[in-house]
Amino acid sequence: MAQLHKRFTDEQIKEFIQKYLRKEVERKHLQEVLEISKTRFFALVKAYRADSSSFSIQYNREKKTRSIPKTIEKNIIKELSVEKILIEDKDVPIRSYNYSYIKDLLEKDYKQHVSLPTIIDRAKKNGFYLKKPKRSVHDREVLTSYAGELIQHDSSHHLWAPRSGEKWYLITSLDDFSRYILYATLLKRETSWAHILSLEFLMQKYGIPFSYYVDSHSIFRFVQGRDSVWRKHNVLTDETNPQWKQVLNDCHVKTIYALSPQAKGKIERPYQWLQDRLVRTCVREDVSDIRQAQKILGQEIHQYNYHRVHSTTKEIPHIRLQNALENGVSLFRNFNVKPPYQSAKDIFCLRIDRTVDAYRKISINNLSFKVNKVDPHEKINIRIYPLNNGLAELRFWCNERLVDVQRAKQQELNLSTL
Repeated sequence: MAQLHKRFTDEQIKEFIQKYLRKEVERKHLQEVLEISKTRFFALVKAYRADSSSFSIQYNREKKTRSIPKTIEKNIIKELSVEKILIEDKDVPIRSYNYSYIKDLLEKDYKQHVSLPTIIDRAKKNGFYLKKPKRSVHDREVLTSYAGELIQHDSSHHLWAPRSGEKWYLITSLDDFSRYILYATLLKRETSWAHILSLEFLMQKYGIPFSYYVDSHSIFRFVQGRDSVWRKHNVLTDETNPQWKQVLNDCHVKTIYALSPQAKGKIERPYQWLQDRLVRTCVREDVSDIRQAQKILGQEIHQYNYHRVHSTTKEIPHIRLQNALENGVSLFRNFNVKPPYQSAKDIFCLRIDRTVDAYRKISINNLSFKVNKVDPHEKINIRIYPLNNGLAELRFWCNERLVDVQRAKQQELNLSTL
């Protein structure tokens, strides 16, 4: 039932009361017409008798500024001041105030509970407010129907911890259906091997997905005219596969490329929440070491995956992913090493092809290796798996047979060129 002032005008109510006072109509009848209680009716009559000229049923909501303790007010201004410094620093990837982050920060660090509208109100009054820029309309709905149908994979290079004085790479993988972040790590250098490690972690923990969605970075895609030093007119875009793409091909995973900056932006939006909070926390905790930042990254991912309702799916990512897996709404496949390969090292690795010389030797970056169990001039495929001790395991394959396994120093192999 709509409120009285929305259904009747002041003049109509005055006329009803006047008829009642002249005893032209009974109270019960007017109550039914007005759909109000006996108490409410007599309150209107009393107000009319007190001052008929200014009588009104219009409801005027008074906007009241809620007073808060000075300590809370002080902390709000303090944190807003930090936000302003970040926004004005062009090297830091922060371009707007995050009032929700400040609200969470006050509760976590100061044990102070304050509403978001109160924080925004203080921000406006003290000059810590920026109008949101106009953005083009975009579709935020989930376009996939299964978990593992599409993995959004991205790399961002920013000054995540300003005190460190150096930019780091943030590599992330996210399931489009559940919005669950499956993988995230910070690195000082971006290499093909770093992205291959993300594939190894994700596939061995969650399974092999149906497809990956990435941009056209040279690590993910060979583009003729951009990536070739000596141009070969018979080699076109996608005819030569980068190391990362070769791993996906071995696992029979489809690769989808974002062909424009606008499409690339759709990859980056789901990570904005994570990136935004990572920088702010690193600043407030005075982080200068990448290991400290990695710890904070893990905490933020746990909060995102397990505690926050996603604005698009209206579900917590972890719960949405688990429900999909339990109900068979998933395109993840179990990871298994298929013959002739014998180990995950044969799949998640760097690869090069060589032809054995007359002395059964091959060379990699001026390093010479004698290969057993092969004939001169045979073609071999070398699968290189970097180990954690600075060495790399070289697995020599010929005619679908593992013919030799050797080790060498990663630095001497110069794996960054592969």
